[in-house]
Amino acid sequence: MMKQQLYSEKEILGDALTAEKTATNNYNTFANECVHDNVRQEILHCLEQEHEIQQDVFRMMHDKGYYPTPAAQEQKVQEAKQKFSQCVKKTNSSMM
Repeated sequence: MMKQQLYSEKEILGDALTAEKTATNNYNTFANECVHDNVRQEILHCLEQEHEIQQDVFRMMHDKGYYPTPAAQEQKVQEAKQKFSQCVKKTNSSMM
């Protein structure tokens, strides 16, 4: 008789988070390489849903202390927001 191995909640959630990260990476690649607009839109819809699931799993892990993240200084948050908003603006203006 085989001994049944039980997994901890942390291990199960960790596996779920890894699976969601993999799914979002795959959907993103599929969307980037899709020729047909209607199919691409469906893939993007799936990608959005997978991101929502990933965020739910991440929040659950974070709330339970399984995935601790250090608190960010407000100045660092503002610097990151400014940096990335400029990145998007530069990308959009270079495409025109």
